[in-house]
Amino acid sequence: MLSPYIRRRLITEAEVVTAALDAHGPEGAGKFIEEVIWRGYYKGWLERRPQVWDSYVQGLNTDLLSFERDRRLRRDIALAETGQTGLDCFDAWAHELVETGYLHNHARMWFASIWIFTLGLPWRLGADFFFRHLLDGDAASNTLGWRWAAGLHTRGKPYPARAQNITTFTNGRFTPGHGDLAEVEQGLEASEPDGLPTVLPLRKVRKALPDVPTVLLITDEDCLIEDFEFAALDLRGAATVSCSNLRSPRPVSEAVYAFETGALADAALRSHLDITHLKAGEPSILADWAAKAGATQIVTPFVTYGPLRDWLNLAEPHLVARRITLCELRRPWDETIWPYATAGFFKVKKQIPRILDQMIEMDP
Repeated sequence: MLSPYIRRRLITEAEVVTAALDAHGPEGAGKFIEEVIWRGYYKGWLERRPQVWDSYVQGLNTDLLSFERDRRLRRDIALAETGQTGLDCFDAWAHELVETGYLHNHARMWFASIWIFTLGLPWRLGADFFFRHLLDGDAASNTLGWRWAAGLHTRGKPYPARAQNITTFTNGRFTPGHGDLAEVEQGLEASEPDGLPTVLPLRKVRKALPDVPTVLLITDEDCLIEDFEFAALDLRGAATVSCSNLRSPRPVSEAVYAFETGALADAALRSHLDITHLKAGEPSILADWAAKAGATQIVTPFVTYGPLRDWLNLAEPHLVARRITLCELRRPWDETIWPYATAGFFKVKKQIPRILDQMIEMDP
């Protein structure tokens, strides 16, 4: 249950990895560390292939149009999301997700596989269901996790939900019967005949200038702002911006809104600054706020590809028109992992000893 806090960096990956190493040593903590670094791998992979995020957004909009027009699809989606499919395991996970905002990683994989291959539902609508309800919902992990289950991330290798696997790893809580789950022989790779897009260089960040009228923007992308050095900046104010509303065109869980509100309030309290509270609506509000504070520079921890990044891109022309620059601060943890996130996880896994040697001491 650490994931919603790590997702917003109320605690950092380096902190939890250090704690695990101290408690269990490299061998005992190995699998846990891999899972923590896997999150960084997914973030970096999407940073290197932002076209995949754009494709997800466009595809989701198309699927939502089908959802509005197709009565049968609306019915089937409603049965899946409310846990009324007749598959005990799937229905229980649907209820658990909506009620708690969380699912174990195994359950997420099984759920996605059943949604795609047994129920035959559009994978993006399943990813959207997760994103609207998961407290730890993350654009990279969620999108790429569903793509992985569908056989689009590791192409040609879809993830099959197998009855025996579910029975074993739920300790007999669920026992799907013979024929309840689809035999998965082929993924959805035929839907993307051109394959994966080209790997791009990491997006360059604009560095903040000292002695320039500056405002600090706090988002739920990184709430541990005291890790960053602001002493040289001429800070004129700060704001939090809530962005859970950007996760989906469909209603987002109230629990997600509440968790984000708490995280931003906690970060604001620790900033010891007078805080303005913004909501990611009309993109011009960012430039209006900064200009009102007399700032020509906005500084914020790095925002990865996803809904908030899209919103900031929409805000950029308004900032340019007011001669305000947006500067980002990227953590050493990300800068160490992301260069390796160009293919499968194995390439990153081989570098884990080197990553740990560099990062445990370097990360604030």
